[in-house]
Amino acid sequence: MTDAVGSIDMPDAQDEAPESKKKTRKGGKRGKKGPLGRLALFYRQIVAELRKVVWPTRSQLTTYTTVVIVFVVIMIGLVTVIDYGFSNLIKYIFG
Repeated sequence: MTDAVGSIDMPDAQDEAPESKKKTRKGGKRGKKGPLGRLALFYRQIVAELRKVVWPTRSQLTTYTTVVIVFVVIMIGLVTVIDYGFSNLIKYIFG
């Protein structure tokens, strides 16, 4: 089966680059630095990423914390009720 460019089985010869002409790099920027240079680069990248973070305001943080605590308390109550029900059911069945 062929299309406008060529066949599926035989790709165009001009699209393929010969293996011998390709340049290979050994590590790029990381390959040129020692362990301390790589550690400093890693630290700079961490600081740069932390500057991008949108930090919540105090009121947002209070709201989020309250929502999480209320949710956890509700889930604890739900699991407690289910556990109590199952334990009474097992006591009833097995005596």
